Amino acid sequence: MNDLLLRGARVVDPETGLDAVRHVALTDGKITSVSEEPAPARRELDLTGRVLAPGFIDLHSHAQTVGSLRMQALDGVTTALELESGAAPVDQAYRRASDEGRPINFGYSASWAMARMKVLDGAEPDGGWESFADLCGGPHWRDKATAAQIDQVLAELESQLHAGALGIGVLLGYAPQTGRKEYVQVARLAQRYDVPTFTHARFKNPDDPGTALEGIAEVVAAAAGTGAHMHLCHINSTSLRAIDEVGAVVDGARRHGLKVSTEAYPYGAGMTTIGVPFLTPENLPRLGITPRDLVIAATGERPRDAERLREIQRTDPGAMVAIHYLDEDDPADWSVLERALLLPDTAIASDAIPFAAPDDTWPLPVTAAGHPRTSGTFSRFLATMVRGSGRLSLVEAVGRCTLRPAEVLSAVAPQFLRKGRVQEGADADLVVFDLDEVRDRSTYTEPGRPSTGVDHLLVNGEFVVRDGEVLPDARPGRAVKGRLA
Repeated sequence: MNDLLLRGARVVDPETGLDAVRHVALTDGKITSVSEEPAPARRELDLTGRVLAPGFIDLHSHAQTVGSLRMQALDGVTTALELESGAAPVDQAYRRASDEGRPINFGYSASWAMARMKVLDGAEPDGGWESFADLCGGPHWRDKATAAQIDQVLAELESQLHAGALGIGVLLGYAPQTGRKEYVQVARLAQRYDVPTFTHARFKNPDDPGTALEGIAEVVAAAAGTGAHMHLCHINSTSLRAIDEVGAVVDGARRHGLKVSTEAYPYGAGMTTIGVPFLTPENLPRLGITPRDLVIAATGERPRDAERLREIQRTDPGAMVAIHYLDEDDPADWSVLERALLLPDTAIASDAIPFAAPDDTWPLPVTAAGHPRTSGTFSRFLATMVRGSGRLSLVEAVGRCTLRPAEVLSAVAPQFLRKGRVQEGADADLVVFDLDEVRDRSTYTEPGRPSTGVDHLLVNGEFVVRDGEVLPDARPGRAVKGRLA
């Protein structure tokens, strides 16, 4: 007898291409059958008129707090991973999250940036994105390293891989003067252990030198020279209006057999710490923006001029800031975002930022400092690309949210062979939504508005969202670790 039968939903499995009404049975956190006739079960839930799909896998979520992860659950996410920035020490990050409990599954990469902070600044990182933000004002970690220091950084990364890291996160764009030699050595380390790297490319400017194309080409060259799997983070915000040239390079690399993967999110503004090198006042004109296009998340301030921007960068380099590159209401700018989202095999990933609210606060204040992509990335993608423009079929869109990210990670973590699918034996990480109603409601002024349309979300067979509401006591999320642990 099965534990639960999910009856009569439109079931979407991107690996097999299934898109039909089926009945899905669950037992002990696994899918036990996907059938045309209902299987016997102790409990049943009628899902007529709803879509049942694999839970969304977010490769790029800095939002590793309970409240922020609940917001992601309402956006259909069952696994949220901190892979671009990573964590340090990885074993401590896993232990802390497991002890506190998480509503959805979680995992971390080894952090190149924090390894450099430890080696060059003598810092002691203690966590993920928040720890990076606290330490990013350090004096030397962005400097070019000596051969001995590079060896120490590589040894630190290797140690983190053995602690269960899901690859290596490389924030090149935050330390663009570190040199290409070190980056290639990091790629060689990744290739030796057959783990992916997750890179924020070095540059994003439209004009030479230091163009977006140059930054992406460096990542592709590392894939060609080492054989490593190189994953390009948020290709939409790294490439901006150079997306067509960048897309052609990435597509060509794949056609030549290189392991290069990409991700994107459907928003025109990024968010990061204000002290990053690419936001220096002298570089902003090269990005086509001014200090007034920056919004300090905690205060809403738009720096009036270069002098004020420098002051904030000097006194509070870890302050979170929204960067308005593209106007989503401008058809030409939205077209730029669309072309990033539609690159062949691009995964959808949020680059979610943790909300500035006490952990475990629920519901979150709608005005809690943050970015709308934390609340709305996946719902916005489905609403615009499937229901709105029809640029993607439902199966194709779901695949970019589920199967594609699972494939990026399957070599380093075999658990992902059981995720991103609705098949017998797969993990019961599932989302149920109303395709006519799923949409984001979060905005830049009210980023804490949850998405609507997700009726149910199950993680390892347990409800986290039921009838559109978060179950506050539900914390079935499990650690997903690399195979070297």
